[in-house]
Amino acid sequence: MKYTNIFKLPCIAGVMMIFGCSLTSSCTEDEVMTGDINTNRYESSNELLGYLTDSQGKLMSSNIEFRSSGELSLFLNLTKEASSNCGISITYDESVLEEYNAKNSSSYELFPKTQVTLPENPTIKVETGKQQSSPLPVAFTSNGQLSADSKYVIPLRITVTSGNVKLAQGEDTRLIFITDRTGIPDCNKENGFKILSCMEVNDTNPLNNLSFTLKNSGKLLVDVLIMFSGNMKYDRETGHVTMKYNNNIQALLNGYDHYLKPLKDRGMKVIMGILPDHDGSGLCNLAPETCEEFALEIKAMCDAYNLDGVFLDEEYADYNDYDLYLNVPGFVRPTASACSRLVYEIHKLQPEKDIIVYAYSTIYSLPSINVDGRTINSGECITYAVHDYGRSGNLSSSYPGLPKTNMGMFSQEYTGRFFASESNLQRMVDDGYKTHMIFAMDPNRGNFTYQQLPSMQSIAKIVYNDELVFDGKKYPKDWD
Repeated sequence: MKYTNIFKLPCIAGVMMIFGCSLTSSCTEDEVMTGDINTNRYESSNELLGYLTDSQGKLMSSNIEFRSSGELSLFLNLTKEASSNCGISITYDESVLEEYNAKNSSSYELFPKTQVTLPENPTIKVETGKQQSSPLPVAFTSNGQLSADSKYVIPLRITVTSGNVKLAQGEDTRLIFITDRTGIPDCNKENGFKILSCMEVNDTNPLNNLSFTLKNSGKLLVDVLIMFSGNMKYDRETGHVTMKYNNNIQALLNGYDHYLKPLKDRGMKVIMGILPDHDGSGLCNLAPETCEEFALEIKAMCDAYNLDGVFLDEEYADYNDYDLYLNVPGFVRPTASACSRLVYEIHKLQPEKDIIVYAYSTIYSLPSINVDGRTINSGECITYAVHDYGRSGNLSSSYPGLPKTNMGMFSQEYTGRFFASESNLQRMVDDGYKTHMIFAMDPNRGNFTYQQLPSMQSIAKIVYNDELVFDGKKYPKDWD
C-alpha cells in the first residue's frame, strides 16, 4: 500500500552560506549491545588484519553520553581465524587527538586522563582459532567540571603486541567522544526507548515538547526534536549546494535561547531537517566532491546553531525536470549510493552528531560503498532510520550495520492521518525496536484532545509502562 507523504515545505527565498570544517553511532550507558561484526569491511587480503569495534559494532570511533560514570567495551576483531594468539595494547595518548584536530580543522578537547580507567594490563587478545577477543572495558567518571554542551575525547593509541596480526589502515588509533550530562536533567528513559518529535515548525512552537512528561519517572516523553525543515539549495550563481531556511526556521534559529535552549537544557536533542527544494539538487545526485563540500556546510550549520545533527528526507528534488548530472559539474545520476556517500562525509566531519534518515523513496535503502579501499556501511554512519507512516519491518538489509533498536516503527502523523494502534505499539516493543517518530504534534490543533493526546498516552503506557502527564501549557506560535 502506498502512503501519501505530506513532508513538504514552501519554497521561500533566503540563502545563508556558512562554512566550517572517523565513524561512529551514539549510545548511552543504558543501551549496551554487541553489534554484528562486518568482516567484509576491508578488501580481501592474505594478511591477517585486525580492527576494533565497540559494543554496538561501530568502527574507528564511539560516541557516549553518560551521567556520573560510564563504561565502554572494546573488541579486537580479525578478518580470519587466528593461526596463533594475537594481541594489541591500548593506551591513552594525547597526540592522537592533536593529530585528529590538525587533520580535520577541529578543536575537540581532551576528556581528562585522570577520569579514565583502563585495566591494569590494557591488552586485548584473540586466541588461536577465533576471530574476536573478549571485551576490554574503558571506564570514565565525571569530575563535575565539564560542560554538558561540549564534546570531549578519550584518545587511544593501538599497538600490536603479539601474533602475526597487522592493524588495518587507520586502525592504530581510536577516538571515544564523550558528553558528560551529569549536571543537567535528561530525557533518557530506563529502557532506552527514543521518541522523535518531527515538528512542523512553520506554525508550531517547539516548546510544546516540554509539556509532556511521564508520571513515575518525571522524564520528558520526547527525546529528540526534529525541526521540519531546512532546505538544501543549488545556488546557480556560485555553483554550490547550500542550506537555506524559510522565515519560520530562521526565526527559531535566531531565537535559539528562547525556543531551543530550554529543550537542550532538559537533555532533548535538537535536529535540523534537510529537504530538497524543487531545483534539481537532492540527497541522491551529489558527486563525491560535492558531498564533501555540502558536509562542510552542514557542519558549519550545526556548529553555528549548536544543533545535534540532521534529519535526511529525500523528497521534492525534481531530478527529472533538470537532469543536472548531464550538464553541471559536481552532480551525478540520482542513486541511493550517492546519498550513502553524503552520509559518510557528514559523519566523517561530525562523528559525535546524529544522522536520522527517513526510510522513504530512493533512500529507503542506503547501500554500502567503497571509500579509499574500505567498505563503509550506511548503518555505521547513521544513528536512526525511521519508517514512513504506519509502516514497519526490520531495516537491517536496508541500512547494513544499524542496530535493531535504532529502527523506527509505525511512525505517526498527528494532523489526523496516521495513528498507531496500541496493538502495533505493543508489537514494536515486543519485537525489540526502540525508536518511534511522531510528526506534527501541536496541542493548539483542533484534534489534540481526541487524537493527539490519546496517542501520546498510549505511547506512555505501552512503551514506558507509565502514565502521561500533560501540564496544560500550550505554547502558541509567537514569532512573525
